[in-house]
Amino acid sequence: MAKKEAEAADAGVPGGSTGDGELPALPATSWAVLGLLSFGEELSGYDLKKWSDWSLRFFYWSPSFSQIYSELKRLEKAGFATSRLVAQETGTRDKRVYRITDEGMAAVRRWAREAPVDPPVLKHGPMLRLWLGHLLEPEQMREVLAQHREFAEKMRRRAVADVEGSKDEPAWAYPALTLKWAERYYASERDLADAMLSDIESLKRGKGL
Repeated sequence: MAKKEAEAADAGVPGGSTGDGELPALPATSWAVLGLLSFGEELSGYDLKKWSDWSLRFFYWSPSFSQIYSELKRLEKAGFATSRLVAQETGTRDKRVYRITDEGMAAVRRWAREAPVDPPVLKHGPMLRLWLGHLLEPEQMREVLAQHREFAEKMRRRAVADVEGSKDEPAWAYPALTLKWAERYYASERDLADAMLSDIESLKRGKGL
């Protein structure tokens, strides 16, 4: 991608086409929201937030409502999504729901098939603290790792529960596989925290900490 097109992508400027030219210049977060719509459901911003928390947050993104609505506006402007107001039975204000367009489906299908896959970038807060362990008391470092272990186990259990909840939805077969990946990933994070706690104890015995 040329420099100008890359800058447009970072800024979220629509461009390109779904034909033989460049892919539309959208940021990855736009493709993630469009991907949620690609399952064919007509969804509100609340629905999209719920669906992303159910699946995307385990491996990519946990968006705020403001981020979701910002991306939806971008997708509508690009012609990849449409929206309409739906009256609520409870008498509250109408709800806006979104649906992917044919052009949007073609674009996200092409992006999934052709766009380069970025390698994961690990930003591991507990390991940053361990790296600075010479500035902490040993008990503080143990507490950081213990909290991380608790977080990892909590996420592992949540992934297991969400896998169970997706079994009756054939359309979610592949997202369910990412949830199984998340279960294994957080189990490994839990086990790594245990190993690091053991390493700290070995360091303590060796240096008299």
